[in-house]
Amino acid sequence: MKKLYDSRAFWMIVSLLASITLWIYVSSVDKEEITRTFRGVKVELEGEDILRDSQNLVITDMDTSTVTVVLKGPRRIIGSWDSDSITAVIDVSSISRSAYTSKQYTLRYPDGTDTSSITEAGRSPETINFMVSSQVQKTIQVRGSFDGELAEGYTAEMPVFEPSTIVITGAETYIKDVSYAWVTFGEDEVDSTYSVETGFTLMDEGGMPVSNTGITFSTDVVTATLPVLDLKEVKLDVNIIEGAGATTANTKITIEPSTLMLAGDSELLEGMNRIVLDTIDLTDFTSTFSDVYTIPLDNGLRNITGATEAKVTIEISGLTTKDFKVSNISFINNTPGFEATILSESLNVKLRGKEDVLSQVKAENIRAVADLTDFDESTGTYMAPVRIYIDGYTDVGALGEYSVSIEIRKVSG
Repeated sequence: MKKLYDSRAFWMIVSLLASITLWIYVSSVDKEEITRTFRGVKVELEGEDILRDSQNLVITDMDTSTVTVVLKGPRRIIGSWDSDSITAVIDVSSISRSAYTSKQYTLRYPDGTDTSSITEAGRSPETINFMVSSQVQKTIQVRGSFDGELAEGYTAEMPVFEPSTIVITGAETYIKDVSYAWVTFGEDEVDSTYSVETGFTLMDEGGMPVSNTGITFSTDVVTATLPVLDLKEVKLDVNIIEGAGATTANTKITIEPSTLMLAGDSELLEGMNRIVLDTIDLTDFTSTFSDVYTIPLDNGLRNITGATEAKVTIEISGLTTKDFKVSNISFINNTPGFEATILSESLNVKLRGKEDVLSQVKAENIRAVADLTDFDESTGTYMAPVRIYIDGYTDVGALGEYSVSIEIRKVSG
């Protein structure tokens, strides 16, 4: 026996017999037929794009998305399959009208499968029911909110969305409840205009999310922008022309409101420290003045306070007035070749100043001078404006405007 076990020929014969036995076993297994049940086989619609493009129809309300099939075939083929290996396919490309439809499906097996050796032993359900509907379009607005935080000292306008509307397409049953597209965006803290590309959620009229199943969009993303503006409190003011004894030292100016809160680009606000309502000449009134002015603003600024007008009140204190009859009337800058004659013999002038100074002024100290520069070569009789001079008294001046009658004629020869 020892010689037999040590024999090389013996082991060659044993190996050959073992191989033959294994081949016989495998061959018998490969040919063995089995029956298997596959549950949850996915249903796939084929030709939806053709149906949509050629007929403007879409599939909705499919009664099931999976089926159960029983297959009989060789163990070596179907023994390794699972439900994902098979697909139930329905060709919808030939449908031509809207209707509630039932169609049978065909089974699609893995590539390379010898289908002639496989037999269907059962299927459930046998047909798939679905609705064929016309495809419609609807334009909806894009709305949304900024959920971040603004840095202190800044304000923001309403969010802006680009595009501001979206066209949705699908079966009417899918899009009839869609009212608008909602966008939520933001960061922890922003101190400048913030912009981001983001998606959106379809919402119904009551503000509840709506499924986007079966709906296509003209765009999948929108650009959401939050315009952020700098805040600054700016003083309201008036320019003053001093005169007739009135200066900023003896003048009280009250403006209501005194300031305005503005919002705008930082470059616009950076150099703005006051808003000038008007220039007021203190010689235009005796002691008090009051008027309402429209507040002028650059188009790029926002008025946060809301006031569009401001009331200006001016009070001059410590001064008095006195009337004088002025006979010293003259003119300057007469055009060569033309002769001017003053027709007014005197002029009533009201002066203002401190009482002790004003009491020293005499009519002889007052001159009325007309500047004829602007009359050029005009001829005829005119009311020419005059400037009032008080010689020797700088803290006294005339109130209001004055004019005298002057005749201008061309010199002959």
